[in-house]
Amino acid sequence: MAKTLVRLTVNGATHEVAVEPRDTLAQALRDGCGLTGTKVGCDLGTCGCCAVMLDGRAALACLTLALEAEGRAITTIEGLGGGTNLHPLQEAFATCGGSQCGYCTPGFIVTSAALLDHEPSPSRERIKDAISGNLCRCTGYIKIVDAIERAADRIRVAKTPADAPSRELQHN
Repeated sequence: MAKTLVRLTVNGATHEVAVEPRDTLAQALRDGCGLTGTKVGCDLGTCGCCAVMLDGRAALACLTLALEAEGRAITTIEGLGGGTNLHPLQEAFATCGGSQCGYCTPGFIVTSAALLDHEPSPSRERIKDAISGNLCRCTGYIKIVDAIERAADRIRVAKTPADAPSRELQHN
């Protein structure tokens, strides 16, 4: 099958990747861009391990063709945080014990980041709904939901103007 050169904007950088028309975004990210944080679990769209953000919304990279992602802003787990600074979700997952083996963690974190970008104060039920497409085989979901709530609190506090009254975080 003939390959096509596709330009992908991933984590703010442009990557030119040769793909076959049937290649998924997950394949292009992992093999073409060298970004292995996007995991492939089921390769059928049922586990959520491959979640990335496309134009700020959570999407499954195993079900998205690489050609479909051209011209769109792609954010992977590597694009959250910056340098040695962890994203509040990454910190919260570590602090709250939201992962065990860690294979599903990038998908949970990216899905949660998309949620918190659009809904800074989601209810516990809304969080559960947002991550319902992400599966974990190692741990219960309580610590994952706790981690997302903790990160939401930290993000809101960080965005609060310095002259606003301070408040305690709910999950210390």
